[in-house]
Amino acid sequence: MWKIHSEGIFIVSITLLIVLAVNGIVHYYSPNNIDIQWIVGVLSGILFLTVLQFFRNPRREIQISDDNIVYAPADGKVVVIEEAHESEYFHDKRLQISIFMSPTNVHVNRNPIGGIVNYFKYHPGKYLVAWHPKSSTENERTTTVIANDDVEVMLRQIAGAMAKRIVNYVEEGQKVVQGADMGFIKFGSRVDLFLPLDAKVKVDMNQKVKGNRTIIARL
Repeated sequence: MWKIHSEGIFIVSITLLIVLAVNGIVHYYSPNNIDIQWIVGVLSGILFLTVLQFFRNPRREIQISDDNIVYAPADGKVVVIEEAHESEYFHDKRLQISIFMSPTNVHVNRNPIGGIVNYFKYHPGKYLVAWHPKSSTENERTTTVIANDDVEVMLRQIAGAMAKRIVNYVEEGQKVVQGADMGFIKFGSRVDLFLPLDAKVKVDMNQKVKGNRTIIARL
């Protein structure tokens, strides 16, 4: 079961009005041309369903609430599993796991763990393709660090070539719940996780994951 995400209500509504207007105009000016009516109807219907599915927000409750589990913060495919130097907050080596979101994926971002937001920052930037090596440091992005006892996990939302707006609902000092919505990337593309080096990875490269369903790692 799913609903339309609040970030998409306006766009979905406008798209529906345009679809209805276009079909109304076609029917008015070509009342006897059934072929044209069918073609316009099918194409506009596909457009509307495409926009609708992009902003879907499936209800997914955390199945096992555990502070030692890092759940996938987004739907998509694992494209990076490697040790990397994180220079914005930790300033040391971390285990980076990146998830690429295609246009067909759910683009809701969720808290991978629960805890206190120790750090949040929005960075304006470029719109390189999500798989570009420099997208993590040069693209428009947000950085969120959630602390759970003595462990901190960083989540970075990264805009891509199509994404022009990142939405994030958290702020420093806020207590967040594991699995709750923390943001949305409109037509967006990638989420990076930075975990402690001793985290036990539970996913593989190119594996498809689902937010609040797939366990990314155990702390």
